Amino acid sequence: MPTISAADWDLFQSLHAVLETGSLSAAARIRGVAQPTIGRHIEALELRLGSPLFLRSPRGLKPTELALELRPRLEDMAAAAAAAMRDVAGAAEQAGGTVRITASELVGCEILPPILAAFHAAHPMIEVELTLSNEQADLSRRDADIALRMTRPTQNTLVGRRVGVIQMGLYAAPAYVARRGLPIDVEGLEAHAMIGFDQKSPKRARDVDIGRPVTRDVFAFRSDSDIAQLAALRAGLGIGICPTPLGRRDGLIHVLPERVSLELEMWVCMPEGLRTTRRMRLMFDHLAESLSQDLRLER
Repeated sequence: MPTISAADWDLFQSLHAVLETGSLSAAARIRGVAQPTIGRHIEALELRLGSPLFLRSPRGLKPTELALELRPRLEDMAAAAAAAMRDVAGAAEQAGGTVRITASELVGCEILPPILAAFHAAHPMIEVELTLSNEQADLSRRDADIALRMTRPTQNTLVGRRVGVIQMGLYAAPAYVARRGLPIDVEGLEAHAMIGFDQKSPKRARDVDIGRPVTRDVFAFRSDSDIAQLAALRAGLGIGICPTPLGRRDGLIHVLPERVSLELEMWVCMPEGLRTTRRMRLMFDHLAESLSQDLRLER
């Protein structure tokens, strides 16, 4: 493979954009350039590398093995570039800058908003980016600056603070209970509509003891989105797993509380190298203290 110079960075950004979006036009939009420019960048890279990067078909662009081989490296480069931009912005403006946080769908949508609103009120010059995924972000390559995780961090390069335990249980909306009643034991769950995962089986679902293996065919409503599951639960579609703080807040009914429960630790984590950066430390401490207080109030 030919030696790649720093001058090729612009071309690789275009390649990364096409891999992420699946088309030249979409890549052009996110890069803020014309579509022919993206096309020229891909052609220049193919000429430089001596091999095609995409196969053209009526269905669109299909990445070649070379493109797929490059993709993880491009993702690392993009993450490093984004982190560098956040760091440069923060250094240029000591009172502000950007903090990028990653959390699960449920935590990010249902727990964090008031906490982040309070932080913004206290530190209006600090910009916040929030990325939601149930997949664990790689903080070592700066996919994010701070992560909220439901497991203890194992990497020595991370600083982690345990903020408490979230109790999980089975819940149902009052409308569902009025219509279908409540099971008196776990065996009785088989007669009820259950809400759960579709293709991706989260560990917490496998750890819940309902008297039988927790597989997708158990559920009458299936979705891999925690937010969709919670919405279905609130709407009275069936019985599903829900964090106790949210169940109490939304007036949901706890189902078999003495029989079915699960506890998940919550941790706030960030790379050790960021602990001396003021805005990172402010956000880290705010998240840890706010979440710890919220969880104590729910005990």
